[in-house]
This record gives sequence, structure tokens and C-alpha cells, in this order.
Amino acid sequence: MIIAIDGTLASGKGTIARRLSERMGLPHLDTGQLYRAVGVLAMRSGLSFEDVEGLVDIASDLDLEGLEDADLRTAEAGMAASRVAVIPEVRAALLDWQRRFANQPGGAILDGRDIGTIVCPDADVKLWVDASIEERARRRAKELTASGKPITEAEMLKQLHERDERDRSRTIAPMKKAENAVLIDTTVMSIEAAVENAWAVVEAAQAKRDRCL
Repeated sequence: MIIAIDGTLASGKGTIARRLSERMGLPHLDTGQLYRAVGVLAMRSGLSFEDVEGLVDIASDLDLEGLEDADLRTAEAGMAASRVAVIPEVRAALLDWQRRFANQPGGAILDGRDIGTIVCPDADVKLWVDASIEERARRRAKELTASGKPITEAEMLKQLHERDERDRSRTIAPMKKAENAVLIDTTVMSIEAAVENAWAVVEAAQAKRDRCL
């Protein structure tokens, strides 16, 4: 079973994906980490975000090693990811990688911004996870501050507005809800309730598939 979980930053999609992965025993990929890794490696090497060839080289050589690096969770990494994600050549370099991950035996769970629309348009389950931008800014600012990288909610709100606009307006694979995705609004929902909502959608899809066998 392939499960596509898309949505905005700090909406809870990553936590939902990890919890479902643990419950179902399916491998999980946070595809945003791929773009964050490209951005961080570019910054570390002093590479310009205008150097498309250099960015493609980084994307083409990526593997899962180092993707848990704490540097990938910073606000700077998030903004860098948003910048490299608008480059078609970078997206193309990572697309096949993501599809191979999704189509491994037994399936997988992928979360990102274009999984249900571009990466896995035929996914068995599609979820769109979102929350108000004010709530997302509060969550993300709290997370970064707790990790030793303090940021005000006002600054985080500004960054989210910029990132959402960049992700939604890019010409290649813009961030948007797939037509057949199920919305989970986590603005006033606990993560436990959000996970149970997602699990109910998965169970319904499994039951439907079993009936068709």
C-alpha cells in the first residue's frame, strides 16, 4: 500500500506519517528532507542557488545517510529547501528516487507537498494535512526555540507566508491538495486525534481494496 501525505509546514503531516509507519510497519520517507539536504549541502559548499548544474549534482548523489542531521531542521534549511524545490532540474533528479522508494515491495508512506499529485498520483491513500498559518507559526517557533534556535512567532509567521507563496506558485509541482485527497485540519486537533483520523482513512481504503480482491 502506498500512502501519500501532503500538506503545509508544521501542520503535523510528518508526525502522522511516522505514527502510521510505526503502526503499519511500512517504510517512511519525509521527502522534504531531500530538498532540505540539497539546500544545506549547497550552503555548506558555498554553492549559489543559481548554480543549477551544481545543485543537480548534489541531488543526484543524495542518499539517506545524514538525513537526520539536526541542521536539516533549522528555519534556514527550510527556506533553502523552498528555494531549490522551485528548480525543475532538481525536482527531476529527485523524482525517480522518490518513486523507487514508494514502489518497493509492500509499499511505503511518503510525506511532502506533491506526493499525491506528482510523485505518486495513483497512491492507495491520499491525505492533505493543514492548519491555520497562525497555529503553524506557533508550533514551529516553539519547536525551533526548544532546539536551541530561537525565533519569534512573528518572524516565523513571515517566513511561512513567504514559503507558502513560493511553494504554491511554483510552475513545477506546486503545493496543492490532490482532488481525491482527504483533508485533515489539525488547527484545534491533538496529534493523537489527527493520527486516528488518518488511520480511519487508511482502514477504509484497506477494506475497500479487500472487497475488490
